Amino acid sequence: MKKRILSLAFIVCALAGISRAADPAPAAASDKDLVAVIHTTDGTMVAAFWPESAPNTVENFIKLSKSGFYKGTIFHRIIPGFMIQGGDPLTKDPSNEAMYGTGDPGYKINAEFNDHPHERGVLSMARSSDPNSAGSQFFIMLGTVPQLDHQYTAFGHLIKGDDVLTKISQTPTTLSANGENSKPTKRVEIKSIDIVPKASVPGLK
Repeated sequence: MKKRILSLAFIVCALAGISRAADPAPAAASDKDLVAVIHTTDGTMVAAFWPESAPNTVENFIKLSKSGFYKGTIFHRIIPGFMIQGGDPLTKDPSNEAMYGTGDPGYKINAEFNDHPHERGVLSMARSSDPNSAGSQFFIMLGTVPQLDHQYTAFGHLIKGDDVLTKISQTPTTLSANGENSKPTKRVEIKSIDIVPKASVPGLK
């Protein structure tokens, strides 16, 4: 009987160890300590992530940022009071203007709709009518638009650079190919997006 009790205790301890090894929490916690430093031609913004709500979306954004994917892309869609949209690799080349808004990294990611409201400073993924069609394009909210809640994947929020967001939002626009008054009359470029520990950014606690 004693031998059997010891065996059961060993099994319980072993299972507990397996559970801890498979727990993804450490990776999520690590992502939560990281921030995106978005360098643009109009200034720098800093965004924190919500990996607990959109883990795959955050991982994808970090991966693309680290690879330099966003370098040279622009905010190709600006609507005051609503949002600014960027992240399309086609915007690196002005000759592709007719196709702006259709580019992606060559794959799609599944939606991770969550309870974070779409309010000023929130980062969310752009998509087509298919909920699972996001890729690299993202937008930053300029106001509160509850109609987007649970329809688009919010994955982070600005923690520094609201003045830069305002400056970008004030970029003059004209009619786009589809008749929407959202096409910037000048290029607002993303020079780079650096992924760094939050503690390394001056002025952040």
